[in-house]
Amino acid sequence: QVQLVESGGGLVQPGGSLRLSCVASGITFSSFAMSWYRQAPGKEREWVATILSAGPKTTYADSVKGRFTISRDNAKNTVYLQMNSLKPDDTAVYYCKVIGRLAWGQGTQVTVSS
Repeated sequence: QVQLVESGGGLVQPGGSLRLSCVASGITFSSFAMSWYRQAPGKEREWVATILSAGPKTTYADSVKGRFTISRDNAKNTVYLQMNSLKPDDTAVYYCKVIGRLAWGQGTQVTVSS
């Protein structure tokens, strides 16, 4: 059974930074690509970034490219999202996902406000 636990969210001022973490269990973590998604109130869940299991190759949504960085530590079964130059439009609940699996974690709230 896949278990995903996101953490690291909080309240930050515009232009600030946060680093989100997602710890995965129930899978051979190093064998799977991982993604971050986010969902703002009243909005559809949108894809943010993906990191492949080997390489690792990373891809980003245009809205976050150049500001966010996805990384992983396979020894810790953890995927990270470093979020810099945060904007109010980045406010959302952030979720991680195992590519190829249907499981989601509870998410972590990121609020960007002065």
